[in-house]
Amino acid sequence: MFSRRRTAPSRARRRLGAAVRMIAALALAGGVYTAFTPGAFAEDNVQLSAAAQEGKALFDNSCISCHGRDGQGVEDRGPSLIGVGSASVEFQVSTGRMPMTRQEAQAEQKKPQFDEDQTKQIAQYIQELGGGPEIPEGSLVEDLETNPEALARGGELFRINCTSCHGFGGGGGALSSGKFAPSLHDATADQIYAAMLTGPQNMPVFGDNQLTPEEKRSIITYIQTQLQEDRDPGGLFNLGRYGPSTEGMAIFLVGIVLLVFTSLWIAGKS
Repeated sequence: MFSRRRTAPSRARRRLGAAVRMIAALALAGGVYTAFTPGAFAEDNVQLSAAAQEGKALFDNSCISCHGRDGQGVEDRGPSLIGVGSASVEFQVSTGRMPMTRQEAQAEQKKPQFDEDQTKQIAQYIQELGGGPEIPEGSLVEDLETNPEALARGGELFRINCTSCHGFGGGGGALSSGKFAPSLHDATADQIYAAMLTGPQNMPVFGDNQLTPEEKRSIITYIQTQLQEDRDPGGLFNLGRYGPSTEGMAIFLVGIVLLVFTSLWIAGKS
């Protein structure tokens, strides 16, 4: 009888001890995860560089109403910028798409409100807040004297990955729901690289796993060498640069007319 009374409390204590140990283990695991995993939020006490401090002042004056304090976003106004990286900011701001004039299907390109230095300062501020993709240093256009194959490789990659939206001549095209792929004729090398790296609006992201940095440079080389310098990759006549269908239709119509007149001429001679 006495032994039963002694064993009952010991079982309860064992169960209670097991529960306490389990809770302690979970708390320890959560603490370690919190300590070593970067959070998707900006730190209030982050030490900013001089350029980022200038960018913060510009951001607080022009961007905070939509993207919120420390770039954490405002519901129904603008998304969080934590983790988007400086490349995304440089693309959106340098093309005038941001600040956005009004909410619509797609932000249209317009005259930028910030100069190049101010754009880089805002981009640096967002980069230091949460990290993300960056435009690499150095030239983004291949030297064709040292790498003559880059132009041909860039053209091939452009036709595979870009023409379905931007067209064979880089003039852009319409998409669904009032959206569109913009023209590439005025885009800078930095803007093209940033667009491939970040996938703005309707564009897919071409990370380094999809297109290596060298392949991105080859595409930029092709765009700037062939499409932006009015060189027609299809021949002497661009025919609107709508692609092979236009050239095929023109050849068909001209060829049929020539064949008809040739046939009539032969019939007349015979």
